[in-house]
Amino acid sequence: MTSIPLLPAQTDVLIVGAGPAGLTLAASLRQLGVDHVLIDRFTEVQPGSKAAAVQPRTLEYLERIDVSARLVQAGERGRGFRLHDRDRTLLRAGYDDLQTPYPFVLLISQQTTEAHLLQRLKELGGEVHRGHKFLGAATDFPGKVATVAGPDGMLRAISARYIVGCDGVHSAVRTSAGIDFPGAAHEQRFAIADVRLSLDDDDAKSDTTFFLSANGMLLLSPLAGGLHRMVASAPSPAPPTLADIERLLAERGSRSSEARVIEVVAASTYRVQERVAAYFRAGNVFLVGDAAHTHSPAGAQGMNTGIQDAGNLAWKLHAVLTGLTPVELLDSYHHERHPVATGMVSFTSQFATLANLRDPVAGDLRNRVLTAAAATPGVTDWITTKLAQLDIAYTDEPDHGSPRIGGRVSPLIVPSAGLNWTLALPGDIGQASAQPVRHGVVTVRHMPGLDRPLLVRPDGYLAANEVPASGGTVLQDLSSYLPIR
Repeated sequence: MTSIPLLPAQTDVLIVGAGPAGLTLAASLRQLGVDHVLIDRFTEVQPGSKAAAVQPRTLEYLERIDVSARLVQAGERGRGFRLHDRDRTLLRAGYDDLQTPYPFVLLISQQTTEAHLLQRLKELGGEVHRGHKFLGAATDFPGKVATVAGPDGMLRAISARYIVGCDGVHSAVRTSAGIDFPGAAHEQRFAIADVRLSLDDDDAKSDTTFFLSANGMLLLSPLAGGLHRMVASAPSPAPPTLADIERLLAERGSRSSEARVIEVVAASTYRVQERVAAYFRAGNVFLVGDAAHTHSPAGAQGMNTGIQDAGNLAWKLHAVLTGLTPVELLDSYHHERHPVATGMVSFTSQFATLANLRDPVAGDLRNRVLTAAAATPGVTDWITTKLAQLDIAYTDEPDHGSPRIGGRVSPLIVPSAGLNWTLALPGDIGQASAQPVRHGVVTVRHMPGLDRPLLVRPDGYLAANEVPASGGTVLQDLSSYLPIR
């Protein structure tokens, strides 16, 4: 019989929820050396996950915690997204030319993503305390004391400097903190299924395809192991059967390419909610992932946004807890990530509305607009960059092609240094091949092609340029480069 790990009575960070966001945060904090406890109310990883794609920007962050290579090996490299009116391609957003080490959308189930994140956490010496349910928290200066129900039914108290809710749409942490979750719970229901198909459409084997029709939207996306993920608007609350899926494919998919369902591996339904928490930080409490924002599945953005929430928060918690920076840095988590979530929910909502037009006249107009957009220079590039989340920036400055403070720095320009800050200095090929030099949390490396020094944050965004060419000096003045308002 497996023994239940003893729940510590005290920690710096209590993470509630061991989905992709919670596991990413835990692995990041463990890599940074931050004491934390990760709990989850379920006794095992839950089946029937919705997410099936990891975007390039997410892979760029996960590379910093040594997870990306494992995911790429386990998944399928999708070349892009297509919008179809049955057999006619209206628009294609191709990933091949993206300026990233990962110019593809990685097609992989959320459960597989979680498995690799968990493996990395365990390699770092971390663990998940499963079967532990968060019940509430009270102020206990300078942090919180949380009440947790264990798998044996016993109530336990755990004191934490900070609590992070990664516990989903119905977040107990969010409720306990009294944070509003405004938005809408739509009546629209989606069916989701992982199926094995007999398919003669070669493009559908490498692209995620949105089929638009008067009968409703249908998404078909390849997964590893010869499977396909199908998502479709559906009236019934019952999980779709093999016959249901074949009917949906016949009514909404390609007419010329016959798809036959060989096996239904998993199937479920869910309702769409579009909500963003009023605050991502309330004192010592933070919200990450679905606890902070939830939305339509269109565009494969949700899980990716949650993982990047975790990446934004992890280094900030480390910097504050180690005394490297003032506590005011933590306010920037809300200021930076809340607009990202709001924009993401708006984008996916508009996309879903267009995809589910039932009126033939409105649908025909939509298709003509999409066809015209696809023929307009720059439009598909803009869509691709947005879907890949490479456009996310923590700045209002216009992008003129040069690095902006708060803008993403491509790893092709400055490779990651794990979760260290990176001081990238102009240099020749010989200097670039030398081992990077560490000054505490700052790693110094020389990069050919740079015309000025760049200071890159642990999450891959530009903190400053024209900084001193000395790692020690930058480390000493690090607080002056922080996003503190």
